Amino acid sequence: MAIIGAILGDIAGSRFEYDRPEDLDWKNCELFTDDCAFTDDTVMSLAVKYAVDNHIDFTVTLQEIGRCFPYCGYGRNFIKWLFSENPQPYHSFGNGSAMRVSYIGEYFDDVDDVRKYAEMSAEISHNHPEGIKGAVTTAVCVWMAKHGKTKQEIYDYLLSQYPADTYGFIVNKDMDYLREHYSWDIRCTTSVPVALRCFYESDSYESFLRNVFSLDCDTDTICAIGGGIAEEFYKTTGLPEEQLLKKYLDDGLLKILYA
Repeated sequence: MAIIGAILGDIAGSRFEYDRPEDLDWKNCELFTDDCAFTDDTVMSLAVKYAVDNHIDFTVTLQEIGRCFPYCGYGRNFIKWLFSENPQPYHSFGNGSAMRVSYIGEYFDDVDDVRKYAEMSAEISHNHPEGIKGAVTTAVCVWMAKHGKTKQEIYDYLLSQYPADTYGFIVNKDMDYLREHYSWDIRCTTSVPVALRCFYESDSYESFLRNVFSLDCDTDTICAIGGGIAEEFYKTTGLPEEQLLKKYLDDGLLKILYA
């Protein structure tokens, strides 16, 4: 399940989001420790799943579930939206729209439905064109991975959405370049391409995570964005999923996940 790949990515990346050692041995470090925890990426991913499964409005569901976890790392503008009595989109192009859509790419068989619902899930808060594009691109990449598209086909689709002559150097650079030049950024316009590059140069779900760990980045969210794609492409995380999910998620979140 793509959403499991996204959630485990969020949890694994959580300990490095703001505290990544400069000398991190990213090739060999433990993936999960007691310093890991689920973040807003997991909560919002599961809120989207609940909305889709139960045919409920995204705004209602994200607020209802999100308010149960007020201290899990929401951005400043999103938490205002979350607790607003009259929530309105705030023209965001942050990566929050992309990190929560894995289930949409997994759930719908028709790619047009994937695009439609990814846009709907984004526009309630992240209604900047780039916020919407980040969500749609991520969800379509999950769908492509699930439906047997090659890694090159998935990456070529990414490049069609983020042409280098418009979006700059970050889009089509390899991991060696990114390790030297990329720095922490929460925009969809960099987060989505970087997550896809980490996937493109991986050979397993774990190696995808380690590619993300090798960067100075918004680690949990990059792992969540690409984690769903990697899980669907490799058809497994290769991890003790049930054990890890029971360790890090509470009963309410587990209930939504396994519904």
